[in-house]
Amino acid sequence: MSWKKVLIGVGIGVGAGVGANMLVQKKLEKKYVKPEDALSTVKEAFKRKGEISGSWIHMIPESYDRFGLEYEVYRGGITAKEEEGSIRYEFLVDATTGTVLDVSPLKDAVTV
Repeated sequence: MSWKKVLIGVGIGVGAGVGANMLVQKKLEKKYVKPEDALSTVKEAFKRKGEISGSWIHMIPESYDRFGLEYEVYRGGITAKEEEGSIRYEFLVDATTGTVLDVSPLKDAVTV
């Protein structure tokens, strides 16, 4: 066997290995919804019910366990104007899908 054929074979093998590694790394990379988009989803849902006077969201996802399932979530808050006054809510949005997992009023959430 000539050296030329061996070098060609080695080159093809290395190229295939590098290409496969890049594909695997790309698949394993976590992809998150933009926190701004997650906040927009929650705000749109609240706007259907009334006026919003403020909102915020943590930009870095955190781990959250719900019913034994582990999620990466964005935590945020929103203040909505309702008949009783302004009510503050906290929400959790799945950082990988953008699905709202939980919305709950904060304790002592009503302000006049």
